[in-house]
Amino acid sequence: MIKTLDIKIISAHFITIILWASAFPGIRVALTAYSPEHISLLRLLVGSFVLIIIAIITKTPLPALKDIPIILFLGFLGFTVYQVALNYGEQTISAGVASLLVSTTPIFTALLAVVFYREKLGLWGWVGSLVGFCGVAFISVGGSTGGFSLNMGIIIVLIASLSESIYFVFQHRFLEKYGAIPFTMYAIWSGTIFMLIFSPGLGEAILNAPLNATLVTLYLGIFPTIIPYFTLAYVTSQTGAAEATSTLYLTSVFAFLIAWIWLGEVPHSSGITGGLITLAGVLISNIKKEDVINAQSLN
Repeated sequence: MIKTLDIKIISAHFITIILWASAFPGIRVALTAYSPEHISLLRLLVGSFVLIIIAIITKTPLPALKDIPIILFLGFLGFTVYQVALNYGEQTISAGVASLLVSTTPIFTALLAVVFYREKLGLWGWVGSLVGFCGVAFISVGGSTGGFSLNMGIIIVLIASLSESIYFVFQHRFLEKYGAIPFTMYAIWSGTIFMLIFSPGLGEAILNAPLNATLVTLYLGIFPTIIPYFTLAYVTSQTGAAEATSTLYLTSVFAFLIAWIWLGEVPHSSGITGGLITLAGVLISNIKKEDVINAQSLN
């Protein structure tokens, strides 16, 4: 039974990482036929439709009326702004670099928690943040094209990462109240509502787009948008939040690999170097004081 459980957890980890990693090159493919806004709109419409069916089957209740304004705001930041900004950013930077920049989300989240909740970041948190942003700076001046020039797409993706960080920081009490999956449903529906402003022209875009670009966008709406939240929720229920998110740093590695195989995007050495620095910063920032004490006790 233990082995079976381990296999299930490992499989859930793997599915979460692969699906989220595949979104970055998938966006690059969708951008060949759709505008950044229409990709997000179609992706969220598909995701919302599937979630409505799941909500009806599972009889998921609607959120309390008093919580709707803040849920709308968080859905706007976590899905509308995040997805549109990421799509715009990937117009000029590779899928792998975009995934590395998004991996700074935990650092932004930790810093925002210090500001708004007065959480203590600790020495390792500050060191990790500094190292992480040094990696981002390295990517910014040389990691996207191999030449040392500032790419506006990098700034836009960092805005996406910051927006997602705000979503993560302020979702905590709603996760406790509603649970991870119901709250994610509410947030995705909220993000979809704001995206409806970009509805004009979507039908024409679908008719004119090649089939592969449309299928990839539909894939984005179901697989990276929905399934990873369910698999991550499962792992969290079995192992706890810390262990559930401990492998998500591998998402960038697989994003590079998938983009290389699927799109032929070969990362530049400066991008790899900056990415390693960034990931090291993220890992360092997640070192807990207890981890250091435990490590010392083993020596």
